[in-house]
Amino acid sequence: MFSRIGNMFRVPDLRNKILFTLFMIGLYRLGSFIPAPGIDTAAVDALREDSSQQGGILAFVQLFSGGGLTTFALFALGVLPYITASIIMQVLGVVVPRIEQWQQQGAVGQRKITQWTRYLTVAIAVIQSTSFSFLFNSGAAVGGGFVLMPKFNVGTVLLVVLTLTAGTALVMWMGELITQRGIGNGMSLIITASIVSQFPAQFSTLWQNEGWLAVATFMVILAISLVGIVFVEQGQRRIPVQFAKRVVGRKMYGGQSTYIPLKVNQSGVIPIIFASSVLYLPNLIAVALPANSWGDSIRNFVDRNLANPAAALYLIVFGFLIVGFAYFYTAITFDPAKQADTIRKQGGFIPGIRPGKQTERYLARILTRITLPGALFIAAVALVPNLIMSALGFGLNDHNGGLSAAGFGFIGISILIAVGVSLETMKQIDSQLMMRNYEGFLAKKK
Repeated sequence: MFSRIGNMFRVPDLRNKILFTLFMIGLYRLGSFIPAPGIDTAAVDALREDSSQQGGILAFVQLFSGGGLTTFALFALGVLPYITASIIMQVLGVVVPRIEQWQQQGAVGQRKITQWTRYLTVAIAVIQSTSFSFLFNSGAAVGGGFVLMPKFNVGTVLLVVLTLTAGTALVMWMGELITQRGIGNGMSLIITASIVSQFPAQFSTLWQNEGWLAVATFMVILAISLVGIVFVEQGQRRIPVQFAKRVVGRKMYGGQSTYIPLKVNQSGVIPIIFASSVLYLPNLIAVALPANSWGDSIRNFVDRNLANPAAALYLIVFGFLIVGFAYFYTAITFDPAKQADTIRKQGGFIPGIRPGKQTERYLARILTRITLPGALFIAAVALVPNLIMSALGFGLNDHNGGLSAAGFGFIGISILIAVGVSLETMKQIDSQLMMRNYEGFLAKKK
């Protein structure tokens, strides 16, 4: 294993890419600790101490900001605006003909989509930074008691919004630099760095509040989740495709066999992001309701059932939303009709299946069948760790200062993202090592 790690640094080009990637990630982590101007650092420290009690959308945004949100740092929003913008552009590609044309134009169209994704990212960052400025200052997002901006006026809000938006644009630029000059997808690596940076604090808080038994249980859950995620992420259904032979002049072309890899978890972690965003809408509406009898009753219902990850209604709604969005996003990213038409135009066919409509129906049926276990898997990854910790009695004694069960709500999501990105990064490093006759991480011993 150590010899394979050493192989990465024997290749000058690969070594420079790795060091550049580590340098950019280090800068990103540094920016996650520098507070924005106009923020009360004492209130930020108090909020950070209490953040272990918070769940829902706060814990979700914390996951992608690497802890920068509760410190209102320069990179407080992290990469979440870019992720949201990318998802919106993918969804619009189905309903907007111009974007669909860009998707089919190769590199030229991809540049246009990237440009509009950047514009949309900045717009979303402005909206999110403004919303969090008001929510955090009023305490609506974290239960009250925290005034992060002592001088809450138009000038202070504009300064904070400008700082956080500029930080998001800088993170987006850093991610693109990592993609161009570093290893792998820059945005994915930044997300992974944010997630991994939270693990030490989670272990420390869990040990202080619940003891070593909870830490041991936590480690067992992580190990089981890790094995299951690797198994499912590597799983795929291979659809064989045979290309007919063609004679052009005196040469014969075609006649080769290949396959279409359909992943079991085709949608990745996107359905969880969709579901979390939808579940947060009732929280935003409840905050805006008037302070009277019916407003308070609705607010209390939302707090007990839709903002508490340990509530039965939350688990049921969240699970169904994940499964539904998994089917929705899979249908967007893989179109059986287009795939069947591409196979037909290239002179290929699936053995035993006629080209055209029958191929389309066959691919749609296979995709529907393998999407269900993938959707159920990511729903289980998002919900089961929280259920296990709650069932064992860890993290339920909030009133006694214990760690809230909400703190465990995104354990599986963190591992799912980190494992997926790590596998892709290892594959890219392996491909470069194999090109230079070095044995990679994933190479099998003979």
